[in-house]
Amino acid sequence: VQRRVAGDHRQHSRLGAHTRRGGVQFGRGKIAELDQVSVVSGRHAVHRMVIPSAAMNRKHEELLDEIAHAAMIDKSLEPDFDAEVRAQLDGIDGPAHEQGEGIRDLRQLGWCSIDNDDSRDLDQLTWGEDAGNGSVRIFIAVADVDAIVKKDSPIDLHARHNTTSVYTAARIFPMLPEKLSTNLTSLNEGEDRLALVIEMTVHGDGNSDDGGVYRALVHNKAKLAYDRVAAWLDGEDGEPEKVTAIDGLAASLRLQDQTADRMRELRHEHGALDLETIEARPIFA
Repeated sequence: VQRRVAGDHRQHSRLGAHTRRGGVQFGRGKIAELDQVSVVSGRHAVHRMVIPSAAMNRKHEELLDEIAHAAMIDKSLEPDFDAEVRAQLDGIDGPAHEQGEGIRDLRQLGWCSIDNDDSRDLDQLTWGEDAGNGSVRIFIAVADVDAIVKKDSPIDLHARHNTTSVYTAARIFPMLPEKLSTNLTSLNEGEDRLALVIEMTVHGDGNSDDGGVYRALVHNKAKLAYDRVAAWLDGEDGEPEKVTAIDGLAASLRLQDQTADRMRELRHEHGALDLETIEARPIFA
Protein backbone atom coordinates (compact mmCIF):
# COMPACT_ATOMS: atom_id res chain seq x y z
CA VAL A 1 0.00 0.00 0.00
CA GLN A 2 1.50 3.31 -0.98
CA ARG A 3 0.04 6.71 -0.18
CA ARG A 4 1.56 10.17 -0.65
CA VAL A 5 1.08 12.38 2.38
CA ALA A 6 1.71 16.12 2.25
CA GLY A 7 4.07 17.50 4.85
CA ASP A 8 1.29 19.38 6.58
CA HIS A 9 -0.97 16.31 6.75
CA ARG A 10 1.20 13.73 8.44
CA GLN A 11 -1.33 13.17 11.19
CA HIS A 12 -4.08 12.05 8.74
CA SER A 13 -6.34 9.80 10.86
CA ARG A 14 -6.81 7.23 8.10
CA LEU A 15 -3.11 6.77 7.50
CA GLY A 16 -1.83 6.94 11.05
CA ALA A 17 -0.37 3.55 12.03
CA HIS A 18 1.98 1.96 14.48
CA THR A 19 3.30 -1.54 15.10
CA ARG A 20 1.85 -3.53 17.95
CA ARG A 21 2.77 -7.10 18.88
CA GLY A 22 4.04 -7.93 15.39
CA GLY A 23 1.16 -6.20 13.65
CA VAL A 24 0.06 -2.81 12.39
CA GLN A 25 -2.80 -0.83 13.86
CA PHE A 26 -4.56 1.65 11.53
CA GLY A 27 -6.48 4.77 12.48
CA ARG A 28 -9.65 2.81 13.19
CA GLY A 29 -7.95 0.41 15.53
CA LYS A 30 -7.79 -2.70 13.33
CA ILE A 31 -4.75 -4.89 13.87
CA ALA A 32 -3.41 -7.21 11.18
CA GLU A 33 -0.76 -9.88 11.60
CA LEU A 34 2.23 -9.45 9.30
CA ASP A 35 4.97 -11.68 7.98
CA GLN A 36 7.17 -8.68 7.23
CA VAL A 37 6.83 -4.92 7.45
CA SER A 38 8.89 -2.18 5.83
CA VAL A 39 7.98 1.35 6.80
CA VAL A 40 9.19 4.74 5.59
CA SER A 41 7.50 7.20 7.89
CA GLY A 42 7.28 10.83 8.75
CA ARG A 43 6.71 11.25 12.46
CA HIS A 44 3.69 9.02 13.24
CA ALA A 45 2.26 8.52 9.75
CA VAL A 46 3.06 5.76 7.28
CA HIS A 47 4.20 6.94 3.85
CA ARG A 48 4.92 3.51 2.37
CA MET A 49 4.23 0.08 3.72
CA VAL A 50 5.26 -3.20 2.05
CA ILE A 51 3.24 -6.17 3.29
CA PRO A 52 4.07 -9.39 1.42
CA SER A 53 1.92 -11.59 3.66
CA ALA A 54 -1.05 -13.23 1.89
CA ALA A 55 -2.93 -12.86 5.15
CA MET A 56 -2.96 -9.09 4.60
CA ASN A 57 -4.96 -9.13 1.35
CA ARG A 58 -8.22 -8.57 3.19
CA LYS A 59 -6.71 -5.73 5.20
CA HIS A 60 -5.41 -4.16 2.01
CA GLU A 61 -8.92 -4.18 0.62
CA GLU A 62 -10.40 -2.69 3.78
CA LEU A 63 -7.82 0.09 3.79
CA LEU A 64 -8.46 0.87 0.13
CA ASP A 65 -12.19 0.89 0.87
CA GLU A 66 -11.67 3.46 3.62
CA ILE A 67 -9.52 5.63 1.38
CA ALA A 68 -12.08 5.44 -1.45
CA HIS A 69 -14.96 6.31 0.90
CA ALA A 70 -13.04 9.33 2.22
CA ALA A 71 -12.16 10.42 -1.32
CA MET A 72 -15.85 10.37 -2.31
CA ILE A 73 -16.68 12.70 0.55
CA ASP A 74 -13.65 14.88 -0.18
CA LYS A 75 -14.92 15.35 -3.76
CA SER A 76 -18.41 16.27 -2.48
CA LEU A 77 -19.92 13.01 -3.72
CA GLU A 78 -22.36 10.83 -1.78
CA PRO A 79 -20.82 7.38 -1.14
CA ASP A 80 -23.91 5.93 0.57
CA PHE A 81 -27.66 5.84 -0.03
CA ASP A 82 -29.55 7.75 2.65
CA ALA A 83 -32.75 6.72 4.45
CA GLU A 84 -35.04 8.45 1.92
CA VAL A 85 -33.42 6.57 -0.97
CA ARG A 86 -33.75 3.27 0.89
CA ALA A 87 -37.40 3.98 1.70
CA GLN A 88 -38.21 4.71 -1.94
CA LEU A 89 -36.35 1.57 -2.99
CA ASP A 90 -38.37 -0.57 -0.56
CA GLY A 91 -41.53 0.58 -2.33
CA ILE A 92 -40.35 -0.64 -5.76
CA ASP A 93 -41.26 -4.31 -6.17
CA GLY A 94 -40.96 -4.95 -9.90
CA PRO A 95 -39.94 -3.60 -13.33
CA ALA A 96 -42.00 -0.93 -15.10
CA HIS A 97 -45.07 -2.18 -16.98
CA GLU A 98 -46.27 0.93 -18.78
CA GLN A 99 -48.48 0.56 -21.85
CA GLY A 100 -49.84 3.04 -24.35
CA GLU A 101 -49.74 4.26 -27.91
CA GLY A 102 -46.36 5.90 -27.40
CA ILE A 103 -44.67 2.59 -26.51
CA ARG A 104 -43.78 0.30 -29.41
CA ASP A 105 -43.41 -3.46 -29.07
CA LEU A 106 -40.00 -4.46 -30.48
CA ARG A 107 -39.56 -7.73 -28.61
CA GLN A 108 -39.48 -9.63 -31.91
CA LEU A 109 -36.06 -8.19 -32.81
CA GLY A 110 -32.96 -10.24 -31.99
CA TRP A 111 -31.70 -7.85 -29.33
CA CYS A 112 -28.42 -8.67 -27.58
CA SER A 113 -26.18 -6.99 -25.02
CA ILE A 114 -22.37 -6.92 -25.30
CA ASP A 115 -20.53 -6.09 -22.10
CA ASN A 116 -17.64 -7.26 -19.93
CA ASP A 117 -17.75 -10.87 -18.79
CA ASP A 118 -18.68 -9.86 -15.25
CA SER A 119 -21.11 -7.03 -16.06
CA ARG A 120 -24.44 -7.19 -14.25
CA ASP A 121 -25.86 -3.75 -15.06
CA LEU A 122 -26.87 -4.09 -18.72
CA ASP A 123 -27.93 -0.68 -19.99
CA GLN A 124 -27.78 -1.12 -23.79
CA LEU A 125 -29.00 -3.54 -26.46
CA THR A 126 -28.44 -3.39 -30.22
CA TRP A 127 -29.85 -4.77 -33.47
CA GLY A 128 -28.96 -4.12 -37.11
CA GLU A 129 -30.63 -5.11 -40.38
CA ASP A 130 -30.02 -4.62 -44.08
CA ALA A 131 -31.88 -1.56 -45.38
CA GLY A 132 -30.89 -2.10 -49.05
CA ASN A 133 -28.58 -0.12 -51.35
CA GLY A 134 -25.62 -0.63 -49.03
CA SER A 135 -27.38 0.94 -46.03
CA VAL A 136 -28.00 -0.57 -42.61
CA ARG A 137 -30.83 0.13 -40.18
CA ILE A 138 -29.44 0.38 -36.65
CA PHE A 139 -31.47 0.08 -33.43
CA ILE A 140 -29.98 0.94 -30.03
CA ALA A 141 -32.04 0.37 -26.88
CA VAL A 142 -31.05 2.16 -23.67
CA ALA A 143 -32.52 1.22 -20.29
CA ASP A 144 -35.47 3.50 -19.42
CA VAL A 145 -34.69 4.16 -15.75
CA ASP A 146 -37.16 7.04 -15.68
CA ALA A 147 -39.96 4.51 -16.03
CA ILE A 148 -39.36 3.64 -12.36
CA VAL A 149 -37.30 6.51 -10.94
CA LYS A 150 -39.26 9.71 -11.36
CA LYS A 151 -37.76 13.19 -11.53
CA ASP A 152 -36.91 14.81 -8.18
CA SER A 153 -37.50 11.59 -6.23
CA PRO A 154 -34.84 10.67 -3.62
CA ILE A 155 -33.17 8.14 -5.93
CA ASP A 156 -33.17 10.64 -8.80
CA LEU A 157 -31.67 13.36 -6.59
CA HIS A 158 -28.88 11.02 -5.46
CA ALA A 159 -28.13 10.00 -9.06
CA ARG A 160 -28.25 13.61 -10.23
CA HIS A 161 -25.78 14.63 -7.53
CA ASN A 162 -23.19 11.93 -8.28
CA THR A 163 -23.95 11.86 -12.05
CA THR A 164 -22.17 8.51 -12.50
CA SER A 165 -21.11 5.30 -10.83
CA VAL A 166 -17.61 5.64 -9.37
CA TYR A 167 -15.22 2.71 -9.80
CA THR A 168 -12.34 2.32 -7.34
CA ALA A 169 -9.87 -0.47 -6.61
CA ALA A 170 -11.74 -1.71 -3.55
CA ARG A 171 -15.39 -1.14 -4.44
CA ILE A 172 -17.91 0.44 -6.76
CA PHE A 173 -20.07 3.35 -5.61
CA PRO A 174 -23.15 2.87 -7.84
CA MET A 175 -25.18 5.80 -9.08
CA LEU A 176 -28.32 3.70 -8.65
CA PRO A 177 -29.04 1.02 -6.03
CA GLU A 178 -28.16 -2.45 -7.30
CA LYS A 179 -31.78 -3.55 -6.99
CA LEU A 180 -32.41 -1.23 -9.93
CA SER A 181 -29.11 -1.13 -11.85
CA THR A 182 -28.57 -4.89 -11.97
CA ASN A 183 -32.18 -6.05 -11.83
CA LEU A 184 -35.37 -4.05 -12.28
CA THR A 185 -34.09 -1.53 -14.85
CA SER A 186 -31.24 -3.63 -16.25
CA LEU A 187 -31.84 -5.06 -19.74
CA ASN A 188 -31.20 -8.58 -18.50
CA GLU A 189 -31.19 -11.63 -20.71
CA GLY A 190 -34.59 -13.26 -21.02
CA GLU A 191 -36.51 -10.31 -19.55
CA ASP A 192 -39.00 -7.83 -21.01
CA ARG A 193 -37.97 -4.24 -20.27
CA LEU A 194 -38.94 -0.72 -21.23
CA ALA A 195 -36.23 1.16 -23.11
CA LEU A 196 -35.50 4.31 -25.08
CA VAL A 197 -34.72 3.27 -28.64
CA ILE A 198 -32.54 5.26 -31.06
CA GLU A 199 -33.17 4.20 -34.65
CA MET A 200 -31.15 5.41 -37.65
CA THR A 201 -30.06 4.48 -41.15
CA VAL A 202 -26.31 4.39 -41.82
CA HIS A 203 -25.22 4.53 -45.46
CA GLY A 204 -22.21 3.01 -47.16
CA ASP A 205 -20.13 6.18 -46.71
CA GLY A 206 -20.74 6.26 -42.94
CA ASN A 207 -23.25 9.10 -42.95
CA SER A 208 -26.52 8.59 -41.11
CA ASP A 209 -30.03 9.99 -41.45
CA ASP A 210 -33.68 9.10 -41.03
CA GLY A 211 -33.26 8.87 -37.27
CA GLY A 212 -35.76 8.76 -34.46
CA VAL A 213 -36.04 8.29 -30.69
CA TYR A 214 -38.99 6.58 -29.01
CA ARG A 215 -39.95 4.33 -26.11
CA ALA A 216 -40.34 0.62 -26.70
CA LEU A 217 -40.70 -2.75 -25.04
CA VAL A 218 -37.61 -4.90 -25.72
CA HIS A 219 -36.35 -8.38 -24.84
CA ASN A 220 -32.65 -9.25 -24.51
CA LYS A 221 -32.24 -12.59 -26.26
CA ALA A 222 -28.48 -13.01 -25.68
CA LYS A 223 -26.03 -11.65 -23.09
CA LEU A 224 -22.66 -11.58 -24.88
CA ALA A 225 -19.12 -10.56 -23.87
CA TYR A 226 -16.76 -8.17 -25.69
CA ASP A 227 -13.75 -10.48 -25.86
CA ARG A 228 -15.69 -13.50 -27.10
CA VAL A 229 -17.56 -11.57 -29.81
CA ALA A 230 -14.38 -9.76 -30.91
CA ALA A 231 -12.49 -13.05 -31.24
CA TRP A 232 -15.27 -14.45 -33.43
CA LEU A 233 -15.52 -11.35 -35.63
CA ASP A 234 -11.73 -11.33 -36.05
CA GLY A 235 -11.74 -14.98 -37.11
CA GLU A 236 -9.81 -16.14 -34.06
CA ASP A 237 -12.62 -18.21 -32.56
CA GLY A 238 -15.84 -19.93 -33.58
CA GLU A 239 -19.31 -18.44 -33.45
CA PRO A 240 -20.57 -18.09 -29.86
CA GLU A 241 -23.30 -20.60 -28.99
CA LYS A 242 -25.74 -17.87 -27.97
CA VAL A 243 -25.26 -16.16 -31.34
CA THR A 244 -25.93 -19.40 -33.21
CA ALA A 245 -29.10 -20.00 -31.19
CA ILE A 246 -30.79 -16.73 -32.26
CA ASP A 247 -32.01 -16.56 -35.84
CA GLY A 248 -30.34 -13.72 -37.74
CA LEU A 249 -28.14 -12.56 -34.84
CA ALA A 250 -24.84 -13.53 -36.48
CA ALA A 251 -25.68 -11.54 -39.64
CA SER A 252 -26.86 -8.61 -37.53
CA LEU A 253 -23.63 -8.48 -35.51
CA ARG A 254 -21.51 -8.57 -38.66
CA LEU A 255 -23.59 -5.72 -40.12
CA GLN A 256 -23.13 -3.72 -36.93
CA ASP A 257 -19.37 -4.34 -36.99
CA GLN A 258 -19.10 -3.23 -40.62
CA THR A 259 -21.26 -0.18 -39.94
CA ALA A 260 -19.11 0.82 -36.97
CA ASP A 261 -16.02 0.63 -39.21
CA ARG A 262 -17.65 2.91 -41.78
CA MET A 263 -18.67 5.46 -39.18
CA ARG A 264 -15.21 5.33 -37.58
CA GLU A 265 -13.52 5.97 -40.92
CA LEU A 266 -15.77 8.96 -41.54
CA ARG A 267 -14.98 10.35 -38.08
CA HIS A 268 -11.25 10.07 -38.80
CA GLU A 269 -11.70 11.86 -42.10
CA HIS A 270 -13.26 14.69 -40.09
CA GLY A 271 -10.27 14.79 -37.72
CA ALA A 272 -11.31 12.52 -34.85
CA LEU A 273 -8.55 11.13 -32.62
CA ASP A 274 -8.01 7.44 -31.96
CA LEU A 275 -6.87 7.02 -28.36
CA GLU A 276 -5.83 3.70 -26.87
CA THR A 277 -6.07 3.41 -23.10
CA ILE A 278 -5.27 0.69 -20.59
CA GLU A 279 -7.93 -0.42 -18.15
CA ALA A 280 -6.46 -1.71 -14.89
CA ARG A 281 -8.34 -4.31 -12.87
CA PRO A 282 -7.26 -4.90 -9.24
CA ILE A 283 -7.13 -8.52 -8.07
CA PHE A 284 -7.39 -9.52 -4.41
CA ALA A 285 -6.19 -13.13 -4.11
